[in-house]
Amino acid sequence: MGLAEETQLTRLNSLTADQVRAVRALAEAVAARDDFEALSEQMLLNLTSEREVQHLLLSAAGSVVGYAQVDDGAAELAIDPAWRGRGLGRRLLLEVLAEPGVRVWAHGDLPAAAHLADQLGLERVRDLWVMAMDPPQTVPPQRRSEGVRVREFVPGQDEGAWLDLNARAFADHPEQGKLTRADLAERMAQPWFDPSVFFLAEDTTSGDLLGSMWLKIEGGVGEIYALGVHPQAQGRGIGGVLTDRAMSALAGAELERLELYVEGENVAAIRTYRRVGFAKERADVQYARA
Repeated sequence: MGLAEETQLTRLNSLTADQVRAVRALAEAVAARDDFEALSEQMLLNLTSEREVQHLLLSAAGSVVGYAQVDDGAAELAIDPAWRGRGLGRRLLLEVLAEPGVRVWAHGDLPAAAHLADQLGLERVRDLWVMAMDPPQTVPPQRRSEGVRVREFVPGQDEGAWLDLNARAFADHPEQGKLTRADLAERMAQPWFDPSVFFLAEDTTSGDLLGSMWLKIEGGVGEIYALGVHPQAQGRGIGGVLTDRAMSALAGAELERLELYVEGENVAAIRTYRRVGFAKERADVQYARA
């Protein structure tokens, strides 16, 4: 029996509970083989959310052996390691590319993904760096900025102001800048959410938010989840103050590693992170048709 007869492709707007479990198991198998995540956090959240996305399931012998998701023009896909080398990645990618203007993420910038992209005439349009470091053993010195105080996020009070700050700070960011109240609530409902490591920098006179530093601590890993500074507060050292506060919190958390994601072209942020010890570990690459 040929591969075409072995596998079946299904497009869905939502998944059943069994399908969600199968996709998560597939993602875990890929992550175990490649040593990094198969699907981004947003794509995993989309498995059960009411967000309008498209799911593509590639099945064989009653099991899910491939999965792709298209969300607002961005796509990710994964193939079961046991089924690699049979052309399934190419088949699934071609199905995804049928969507006009779609952009496809390749986690880890692996040679096989780059080769396939080249064969299909795709161009690199975005690099997302993963930077990492060992946890600091001592609490770093804390810088200060005149007229600025740092406090913890208060659930039920700060959501609206933070969403406004986030939209302004990430106005040009294709994902972070579009975060909605529902998206925020979804993340706050996750087991890892902890408002004590969600820091807000505010003006001591007006009380206006100037910046924020959101940390995610899960499974022995501390992540600088989102660092944003209001455009009108640029140049006041807010990013450095918040980064020092974050490193202080992470130093006492008994973690195995620290990591963060940053756009490869964000020179200022990369400089800040390198100053405290982060180094580039890998890149996730986004491809699109020329």
